[in-house]
Amino acid sequence: MHLDLYFFAFAIPAVVFAGMSKGGFGSVASFAATPFLALILTPGQAIGLMLPLLIVMDVTAIKVYWRKWDWPIARTLILGAVPGILLGGALFGFANPDVFRFLIGIVAIGFVIYQLAKSRGLVPTPKVKMGARGGIFWGGVAGFTSFISHAGGPPATVYLLSQKLEKTTFQATSVLVFWAINALKFIPYFALGIFSPETFKADFLLIPAAIAGVFIGAYLHKNISEKLFFGITYVFLVVTGAKLMFDALL
Repeated sequence: MHLDLYFFAFAIPAVVFAGMSKGGFGSVASFAATPFLALILTPGQAIGLMLPLLIVMDVTAIKVYWRKWDWPIARTLILGAVPGILLGGALFGFANPDVFRFLIGIVAIGFVIYQLAKSRGLVPTPKVKMGARGGIFWGGVAGFTSFISHAGGPPATVYLLSQKLEKTTFQATSVLVFWAINALKFIPYFALGIFSPETFKADFLLIPAAIAGVFIGAYLHKNISEKLFFGITYVFLVVTGAKLMFDALL
């Protein structure tokens, strides 16, 4: 990892965009930073770089949405995430980087396909609230996808949408869930050697971009449509996801 102008030309927009999603759009698209960074870094470097910054964003967003969350719903997802995180850690210990490039690409494109299908009514929105078992299951999926690419937002959202939460409660609950999931990932990331001295140096330099992104997102939460934000995200994810999959298969 070389901290030169080329690196920051990718890293700063990626981190700001992730912060915007954290601060205003349910954290669902914050993982878009990982496939973007994986274009110039190894998958391990990309997820390692983003985790401390995501934790900074989570702490900042928690202050914005303090105690506006639904704790029982958040708790269910957090408990379910633990086995998913353990599974992700086990896979990371045995897989080569191209496996993770391919998985990150699949998750990126799969997210877009899922969202477009849902918007056209091909994926029905749950008409009744899921119980604790549903929350544990989707929490487990969120823990796994979060571990490999910080992409826990979509599966967690499946459960959150079934709870019929008000917009701000939904956002606050999502913020709390991913603060906990990201904190839980830190120890296995450290044990697997995902972090490096360069990781923390880069993170320190990118903290202002992370915090700025959260506040920009909180502002946009009230002032622009989600349709515009996610439309840009979808194009971004398809391009980067396809590139990662192509590179992994070469």
